[in-house]
Amino acid sequence: MLALTKPTDGGDQPMPDTPTFGRYAEIPYDQMTPEQQEGYRSLLETRGRLPGPNKIYVHNPKLVKVMGPLGAYFRTGYSLSEREREIAVVIINSKFHSAYPTNAHERAAKAAGLPADKVEAMLSGLPTSFDDEREQVVYEMAICLSNSRWVSKGLFDRAVKALGHEGITDVTCLMGFYTSVSMTLAFYDVPADAPGMER
Repeated sequence: MLALTKPTDGGDQPMPDTPTFGRYAEIPYDQMTPEQQEGYRSLLETRGRLPGPNKIYVHNPKLVKVMGPLGAYFRTGYSLSEREREIAVVIINSKFHSAYPTNAHERAAKAAGLPADKVEAMLSGLPTSFDDEREQVVYEMAICLSNSRWVSKGLFDRAVKALGHEGITDVTCLMGFYTSVSMTLAFYDVPADAPGMER
């Protein structure tokens, strides 16, 4: 007869029993491994709190070492405006039908000054357009890439002219980052506005 054992976190720490953030059972700080505690503290230093996927990433302290700084990069000091950022993020989040980040970035996009009808069109996969050249290019890039379409020479040329290579790489890597955010939160079925464990 097989002995049933409690699942572990991949090390020797038992997993908590009750989900606290969608399907994910957060680990109380005092039950984390020393490496997880270090990752938790580093996320607090870069974020000030543990929002969204960071509540899950902290389980994997090696991953936290790269995701924390990457997430911090996309909050300050990069080449995109908040409106441009939210265009790309809304499109990629809604592609993965992930409730938590889509809800959060619908609000963030509107708070950044994007018109509600344009935000709602992007969320619904409906066409829209922007008067600002940079915003329009970010929108076209995000739609093209999120739909796994070939980037036309015309779009490439417009993107180089409007954003430069720094802006282009910021858009593509931002979308990659939020793809991982969306897939993580979708896999754990985290609902919109889930508070998670109080820290």
